[in-house]
Amino acid sequence: MTQTAVISEAEARRGHLAMLAFSALVAGSFSLGGQIANEIAPTALNAVRFALAAAVIGAVIVARGAGFGGLRPAPWRYLILGGLFAIYFVTMFEGLKTAPPVSSAAVFTLTPVMSAVFGWLLLRQITTPRIAFALAVGAAGALWVIFRADLSALLAFEIGRGEWIFFWGCIAHAAYTPLVRRLNRGEPVLLFTFGTLLACALILFVWGWRDIVATEWGELRPLVWITLVYVAVIASSTTVFLVQFATLRLPSSKVMAYTYLTPSWVILWQIALGQPVPPVLVLAGVGLTILALLMLLKDEAPG
Repeated sequence: MTQTAVISEAEARRGHLAMLAFSALVAGSFSLGGQIANEIAPTALNAVRFALAAAVIGAVIVARGAGFGGLRPAPWRYLILGGLFAIYFVTMFEGLKTAPPVSSAAVFTLTPVMSAVFGWLLLRQITTPRIAFALAVGAAGALWVIFRADLSALLAFEIGRGEWIFFWGCIAHAAYTPLVRRLNRGEPVLLFTFGTLLACALILFVWGWRDIVATEWGELRPLVWITLVYVAVIASSTTVFLVQFATLRLPSSKVMAYTYLTPSWVILWQIALGQPVPPVLVLAGVGLTILALLMLLKDEAPG
């Protein structure tokens, strides 16, 4: 085994660990977001969260003695990535107004299938038959959860309004993953993350300025502020860094494969927050998503 191969495998392992952490942290957004989604406009919440997230990453860059000059080449790249992130997070919180957190997390697990499509379109990454089968298993499990294990609803394809809204955001997230690799020009991950977060914040402040002004910030209950801090520091700055870190080390389909763990993490979050456990039949769909993850991780052929 060559030195390059050893380094490559080590980097891949770091990418897998980054996405394992990502799946656990992002699940908190669904559980916490589901409890406060109807108390604050999604654009207002996300504009502030991304401004805070950008400030956190910016402070880390300054503390490390690095500069921001690397943002100058082709700043339009950050607007594209930030715009996709803005669409994803606004639709997520809009969807959580009516969709249960576990169901929304199941919608999120459809992103690996879409990410594989975008990975081929943008990077010509080939999806092997094994990966395609694993993605199909995961999608089947996700649909079972989305339709609440109701076969009649599945056959009629009765999708809830919240799930449908969030689905469009997941399309944006699926495109984001391969675009990170396509648009990165060798910038450090922290700097690239900062540019994306800053662009997302600017877009959301323009998009949602009416909601920001109309929000009575002093009247919000403590859980809203706890959620805001969590999604800003953990579910924004940290997870964006983790995704970009992993995307530069793993194929897009494998990066997004970790979304299959999200419903399981959400269930644990729900239990911790005192919410009821989903029915056993729904948990069967969650089990299929975990099976899909294991199948995807077992296939380590280059992609």
